[in-house]
Amino acid sequence: MEITAQWLGLWENGELSDEVLADRVAELVASRDGARGFFVVSLAGDCPLMDRLPEPLVLALGAAGEGVVDLSARNLAMSTSMALHHERAGDGAQQSASERVALRCTELLRLLPSELVRGRLETLLAAAAENQGDDVAFLERWGYDAQQKAAIAAAVEAVAL
Repeated sequence: MEITAQWLGLWENGELSDEVLADRVAELVASRDGARGFFVVSLAGDCPLMDRLPEPLVLALGAAGEGVVDLSARNLAMSTSMALHHERAGDGAQQSASERVALRCTELLRLLPSELVRGRLETLLAAAAENQGDDVAFLERWGYDAQQKAAIAAAVEAVAL
């Protein structure tokens, strides 16, 4: 996570090109732990990288394949449900932060390889909307209630818009 934060700072200051950043991120997301660290920092942080999504980065993330798509889908689900949780708690700042992560995930998923995204989101939608499939255990592990699952289903459907 530290290296990601360092790279994003260099990129934001114009000291690292889109292409060099994409090459470094490609190496990082080649492992599940590296991808998790990258997404923790880039999705939740203040750096505008995930709002701008330079083409070389999109290509690098897309080339990483199913692992990046899976983490993006899971981050969409978790941030969507957390936005609702924070809204219920009256924590507007945390709600806004979670909504920003969800929006970033939505935009990223729209740019990743559609054949991978479609299949992954169909699995997530089946679990959230119909309580069926491989993601049921994922949603149950986090204890999402019916309203949170409905919000996740709506977020998944919004990716296609």
